[in-house]
Amino acid sequence: MSQLRVAVVGAGPSGFYACEELLKSGDHEVKVDLYDALPAPHGLVRYGVAPDHQKIKNVTAVFEKIMRDPRLSFFGNVAVGAAELEWMRQVYHGVLLTVGAQTDRRLGVAGEDLPGSYSATDFVAWYNGHPDYVGHKFLLDQPRVAVVGVGNVAIDVARILLSGHERLSKTDIADHALEQLRNCAVREVHILARRGPAQAAFTNPELRELLEMEDLSFEIRPDELSLDEHSRAALEAEPDKLVSKRLELLGQAQIRPGGQKKLVLRFLVSPLEISGQDRVQGLKLGQNRLNEKLQATSTGQQEGLAIGTIFRSIGYKGQPLGELPFDNGKGIISNQLGRVEGHPGVYVAGWIKRGPSGVIGTNKPCAKESVQSLLSDAREGKLQEPAGQPQQHLAPGWVDFDGWKRLDEFEVAQGQPLGRPRVKVVQREAMLARARDSAEEVAAR
Repeated sequence: MSQLRVAVVGAGPSGFYACEELLKSGDHEVKVDLYDALPAPHGLVRYGVAPDHQKIKNVTAVFEKIMRDPRLSFFGNVAVGAAELEWMRQVYHGVLLTVGAQTDRRLGVAGEDLPGSYSATDFVAWYNGHPDYVGHKFLLDQPRVAVVGVGNVAIDVARILLSGHERLSKTDIADHALEQLRNCAVREVHILARRGPAQAAFTNPELRELLEMEDLSFEIRPDELSLDEHSRAALEAEPDKLVSKRLELLGQAQIRPGGQKKLVLRFLVSPLEISGQDRVQGLKLGQNRLNEKLQATSTGQQEGLAIGTIFRSIGYKGQPLGELPFDNGKGIISNQLGRVEGHPGVYVAGWIKRGPSGVIGTNKPCAKESVQSLLSDAREGKLQEPAGQPQQHLAPGWVDFDGWKRLDEFEVAQGQPLGRPRVKVVQREAMLARARDSAEEVAAR
């Protein structure tokens, strides 16, 4: 097989790294079509990375270089479900799904559906201007908020809630979020972890960033910061410099002088029930201890916490697609080295392959492994020859690379006089309109 036509579904980091690896293939003349459900590419870099983390977003320069390869075509605003996957399998040698983990895990406690109880995933998408979340509403009219979970997303949510308008106004946060956060009443955020500080999932740079916020004070209970015997034994057996540094930073946070806003870090507590009449008003917490396997177990003791809003941030979860085998426990499409079991020619990479773990760069070796499986199958003649062209199946309204660049350049131009990286267009129809505009029309507005 000298020519190879591949569809990559999902224009986030995994999708771009997969495209890069495919285009490096020396065995085939490769043509790659990159699809995304949104008019704009970059996935969670655009809609998941916090707006005050612009350095992380610089990776999009690498993605843009990949998109400019003449062997790659971008098809934005194309949602891929079971029907689309079926025709893609007919018109391509291989289909590589890099669709990520689109939903969050629930707490499974009473009161979780009360107004004021939200997914951190939804909140992040909302303040980052995801077009499907623009209309979401969040109750931020009470001074005290809880965030369940201790990953980087939980830290991001807390930081955004506690950041002042001046700090956020120089970012690419969505304008509707900037306006609501200007007027929000939140002054105290409680981050709740079911295990101890040694097991926290947030990274040290995220914690250090909180320490650099001048008007923020911390509250950490000394007994919860002290390592239990099992955590101490585990660290003595296998020293971990990152954990040691985390404990050092948490110790520094304990003695920070007071500020106008407060971050309360709680360890060894689990939510048992969310209470309230017409909205969230309180949270019942159970106190935990760790067993020898470093698992959280209940002590039987409980306490109450008065709050007005709660965000759950306990992990992402992928969604099934058509008849592809799905592991509901892990939230991934079942696969072996990226090959989807029982479906020749279909592959996965990224979070839908391995689960929601790692940072942006983690997706590169993951995508490479899946692409190597695809290329190996191509060399061995295991992929069927395609028939037809994708354009005959596509409905009008998709966005190509030139359309994306028109939208991109408009957003950047809108941000320049304000000292912002960009001002995002957040309504899907408005995004499509900007993508359709000619360069002259954009410049004239």
